[in-house]
Amino acid sequence: MIPLVRYQSALLLRSQRWLGPVLLYAAFMGIGVRAGEPVLDSLGYAAAGLLPVAAWLVRICVTQEPEAARTCAAAAAGPARVHLATLLAATGSAALLGLASTAYVAAVSDPMSGDHKVAVPLGSATLAGLIATGVCVLTGVVVGALGSRPVLHGRGWSLSLTALAALLALVLSPSPAQYAVFGLVSGSRTGVVHLAVLPLAAAIVLAGAAAAGVCALSSRRR
Repeated sequence: MIPLVRYQSALLLRSQRWLGPVLLYAAFMGIGVRAGEPVLDSLGYAAAGLLPVAAWLVRICVTQEPEAARTCAAAAAGPARVHLATLLAATGSAALLGLASTAYVAAVSDPMSGDHKVAVPLGSATLAGLIATGVCVLTGVVVGALGSRPVLHGRGWSLSLTALAALLALVLSPSPAQYAVFGLVSGSRTGVVHLAVLPLAAAIVLAGAAAAGVCALSSRRR
């Protein structure tokens, strides 16, 4: 799997199609994260923005390879392994972006509660931000995997449904991402750091199930 993931990552890097989601996320961060703002609020904002970015990166990775090259790779390694490599490449790219954004937020934000009256441990807040980032990245990967091929092939329908699903994943309570982000924002009101361990476990299970499903389907609908 390692050579396949490296191959897909190299395709993503050289195609420069990653510029769209990365620049959009940079603008999102520039607008919403400012120096001196409460750290937990800013970490929640940064994590939430990664969900649609991760879904977008998945859509890019599963469609970036020319059909002839994809057929050759599938013949050599199997369609399921090739598709899994695209998902892992997108997940890794989104995770790196999340690490950078979390480090930036921790560096410029004020380690205080929302009313600037209660001190917030910066180390614990950063850990909570990393966990929430992981939850949002994995949830975005699930959205992107289910909203693109081999599940949906029509570009218009798949794009519309992916955008809608990303929005719902941020606002609906059953979503692990909603719980993780809400935990940071609510903790900022009192200065208490909540680690979204259960949402992270749920996101891992969902991502694993979605990856297994779409990879199995890729062997039948190439």
